[in-house]
Amino acid sequence: MRQREVEQRDDGKEERELEGIEEHCTGRRIRSGRGNRCVAAALLALSLSSGVAGAQADTIGPPIPLFTYGDAVLAGSVLVATLLARPFDDRIAARLQDSSTQDSRKLQGMAKFVRTVATPGSYYIGVTMYAAGRLSKNDKLADLGLHGTEALVVGELVAGVIKGTVGRQRPSVLPRNSGSYALFRGFAKGEDFRSFPSGHSTSAFAAAAAVSSETSRWWPDTRWIIGPILYTGAALTGVSRMYNNRHWMSDVLIGAGVGTFAGLKVVRYHHSHPGNRLDRWLLVGSLSPTPNGGQALRWSIAPAPAPFTLTAPRR
Repeated sequence: MRQREVEQRDDGKEERELEGIEEHCTGRRIRSGRGNRCVAAALLALSLSSGVAGAQADTIGPPIPLFTYGDAVLAGSVLVATLLARPFDDRIAARLQDSSTQDSRKLQGMAKFVRTVATPGSYYIGVTMYAAGRLSKNDKLADLGLHGTEALVVGELVAGVIKGTVGRQRPSVLPRNSGSYALFRGFAKGEDFRSFPSGHSTSAFAAAAAVSSETSRWWPDTRWIIGPILYTGAALTGVSRMYNNRHWMSDVLIGAGVGTFAGLKVVRYHHSHPGNRLDRWLLVGSLSPTPNGGQALRWSIAPAPAPFTLTAPRR
């Protein structure tokens, strides 16, 4: 709208300039050379006014790219780390299943706690934050819940497809064999052959990446506080899955990469594509005053018509 107003003002200015030049050229008896100069002046005025309008339109700038050079660096780093860890999968799995390690009640309790917080805990936390943010009209809280939950869904969908396609055997299946892969076996034979990558690690790192990315935009000074705390918790989730004999170390590393990528891309997508269709079709809820002085909860799974929308999602 702002750009259209600028262009309309420029068009009006252009018309006034051309009218003035036309009056100057036709209001007096002039020679042929003088007339040519008037035509040239008119063309010059037209070109300058068009150039100003174009320059003002260019100040809007191009859209923010969804994928960057940093994404290639992240993917390459995860791949290299996984290849380096792959030869140690069997040795680390055997060490973690040693009786001296497995008999520790503290380790068992910690592993169960971080595993539960990652999945399904992350979904409960995300949905609760989003609902509370929408009802209280706190856009930042709603954004955290929304983007965190979306990152979980995207990450787990990607991880699920890889799991079924790669068909890697879990370390709990005997005889233990970290090199046992079969194309599409994960879809055909179930959970025992869906080890790669770790789904819990994917969820934990997706939530950590989304939340730390959002908060670093709002409070840049907290980037080195919130981020390390969240990523440390995500890493403990991966270790717990190895401790429970459900994943190899390379499974956890790939899951961490998939989750981190999902979290970063979800946040970047929403900030580089304001007004996207996904936002417009999300649940919208709010508390609104009633005639008798109370509060009414209004909730919808479809976007309300523009004049009746109670709470507009943040763009």
